[in-house]
Amino acid sequence: MSEHVSLTAKDVAEILRIAKNTVYELVKRGELNHYKVGRKMRFSRTDVERYINDSRKGHSSEQSKDKPSSPLHSVGSGFVICGQDPLLDVLTGFMSRRPNPDRPALRSYVGSYKGLVALYNEEVQAATAHLWDGDSGQYNIPFVRRLLPGVPAVVIHLCGRVQGYYVASGNPKGLTGWNDLKRSDLTIVNREKGAGSRVLLDEHLRLMGVNGQDVVGYQREELSHLSVAGAVGRGEADFGVGDLKAASQVDGVDFLALQNEQYDLVIRRSELDQPIVQAILDILRSKEFQSQFQYMRGYDLKGMGGIIAET
Repeated sequence: MSEHVSLTAKDVAEILRIAKNTVYELVKRGELNHYKVGRKMRFSRTDVERYINDSRKGHSSEQSKDKPSSPLHSVGSGFVICGQDPLLDVLTGFMSRRPNPDRPALRSYVGSYKGLVALYNEEVQAATAHLWDGDSGQYNIPFVRRLLPGVPAVVIHLCGRVQGYYVASGNPKGLTGWNDLKRSDLTIVNREKGAGSRVLLDEHLRLMGVNGQDVVGYQREELSHLSVAGAVGRGEADFGVGDLKAASQVDGVDFLALQNEQYDLVIRRSELDQPIVQAILDILRSKEFQSQFQYMRGYDLKGMGGIIAET
């Protein structure tokens, strides 16, 4: 790409693998140069590359020998939370209203598996997960132990959610459950590798002895629940796996509930006593925060903010 190409905030967010709001935060802190076209904020490729290089220089020489720099490090002194649920947008909004915050709370929109890997690599400070282990029937804890070997971690409960199938209104194909994955007359639309819904699908396929490559549409991947539900609503697929919330936002789609899931926040144990983590726990446990979700479909708030495991 030419250095003179004009980039939007969304383009920069995709290059750095961070949320668009984080791009604005970097601009606000004077860490990322920009210019205006009318009222629109624009960036040059040179400015983005300079920002990445400056972030690399900020690492110690010992760190740079041990592992390559990553764009996820580019948040400087921020506290980066990986995850895609809108609950995290509300959380970081509450965090931004703290008086004299020691570290800004920032977002990175990556899935559960990649988020835990980023946490292991010290690229982020927290990762959310809804990863189901078919052998134990547990959510998240088995994956935390596998993906963060040697890293003491704390698992904090955020909420319960519901996973199931997006189907066309009226469920014309008569889907009833996970055994429908064995049918040859259905076309699925999938999530990307590492997403919690993709792991859930793959675990059920494994337990039934079904090769995912034999499921029509398995290789078509979308990057969000809304995109999966939208594909079903447009008639491009018969079904897809996702959570309840997205189904209510797309016309022409019904939801077939199949499984309750845990949505948790994972941090390194060494961060637990940090002021920003204690602030997060206080916010999650507050009536003011929980009231934002009491009347939203798809959230079970019981136990929100509780520490459910240390590994």
